[in-house]
Amino acid sequence: MIRAVLTALMLALALGTQAPAETRVPQSQAEISLGFAPLVKQAAPAVVNIYAKIVTEAPQASPFAGDPFFDDFFRSFSNPRPRVQNSLGSGVILAEDGIVVSNYHVVGMATEIRVVTTDRHEYDARVVLADQASDLAILRLEDAEGLPFLNLRNSDQVEVGELALAIGNPFGVGQTVSSGIISGLARTGTGTGEGFGYYIQTDAPINPGNSGGALIDVNGELIGINTRILSRSGGSNGIGFAIPANLVREFLHQARTGAESFQRPWAGMTGQPVDADLAASLGMPRPEGMLISELHPESPFAKAGFEVGDVVTEVDGEPVNSPSEMVFRMTIAGLGGSSDVARWRGGEKKVVRVEMYSAPDSPAADPVQLGERSPLPGLTVARINPRLIVDLQLPLTAEGVVIADPGPYGARAGLQRGDVLLGINGEAVTAPQDVVDLMGRTQGWLVLDLLRRGQRVSLRFRL
Repeated sequence: MIRAVLTALMLALALGTQAPAETRVPQSQAEISLGFAPLVKQAAPAVVNIYAKIVTEAPQASPFAGDPFFDDFFRSFSNPRPRVQNSLGSGVILAEDGIVVSNYHVVGMATEIRVVTTDRHEYDARVVLADQASDLAILRLEDAEGLPFLNLRNSDQVEVGELALAIGNPFGVGQTVSSGIISGLARTGTGTGEGFGYYIQTDAPINPGNSGGALIDVNGELIGINTRILSRSGGSNGIGFAIPANLVREFLHQARTGAESFQRPWAGMTGQPVDADLAASLGMPRPEGMLISELHPESPFAKAGFEVGDVVTEVDGEPVNSPSEMVFRMTIAGLGGSSDVARWRGGEKKVVRVEMYSAPDSPAADPVQLGERSPLPGLTVARINPRLIVDLQLPLTAEGVVIADPGPYGARAGLQRGDVLLGINGEAVTAPQDVVDLMGRTQGWLVLDLLRRGQRVSLRFRL
């Protein structure tokens, strides 16, 4: 009996139960029986099932399979057929008027979205804001009011070891609750290939269909949005990841203010984590922070006096140890404000105020599309500026002219969006108009010198 009472008291502490003014021994079996049922009853109605229809274009199979010439000829004149795919996932209601958050990979490309609540009400939904990089999407339910919703917790206050519940619709079997703990924070390099690469880790079982569902604490507040798992089998392996609630909060704010795309401050730098050897060479007491390797002159950090070789250790009092953490911290700080950034330089740590703004669209990109008489009609080129460096994921030091859209003929010739055009037939290209002029004089062979994902590439073909 004594062991049962002690066990009950320990569980009560683990669940965050408020101790009364006077410590009291439980008086009945009912007081000893602890479980998540009241918490689930409170939170589960705010988690919904999402059924999305995605229409994609699938190329028709060539009747000349195996013949390169006829295969290319057939692709040029065949029309792709629409293919319907069904997507299954979950979502979390964040406001009583029908604002729902889910994952981009669940609804971002959907042409039709149906949302079903726990009381079996069905709603048509539309996407208000979606962003592939953060893997988030905000939906609005049509004709919804008075819905239950979850409050967002400050995810920076979450600690490893806290109890957590995952609620979603795994494999479409219906709403399911699983329990676990917070296994890790600030997870980066998860190998998922999507998202910000900055997650809360949990061992609460998460499976396909849980995407977009809730990860909550013992108070019923939203810790994060379940987004993916690390597994070789495709099922839960006890390593699941959730997008932190603080990023969801900023995403929701922009959706509420009518943003057409998710805007995030621009760091304008590249960097690397500081290990023990690097910390020792820099005279740091311990390894921490991110060493700045490259810095764009128009970067807000450059404007605030940062230099290559500085170490960024904190943003607004929160540690920064990788480029992913830097992006996350700046994103939740939001545009238009400023942040206190701690740096290490010359044996001293100093806090500097840095303005938060998006990558500037200057100098003007001056995009030019080549005409029908050009060797590559439809090709669009533009002058590289910070905005294009971000949008096209170009090297931070890229300059000159970039291919904004290869067009049908350029794509067939092997050009790709984001290729930096260095030269045409041995002559340097420094402005969009250079491309027009040099293409207009080209006869016989066309030789394009490119920079593609950091590698020099040369394309050569006869006109």
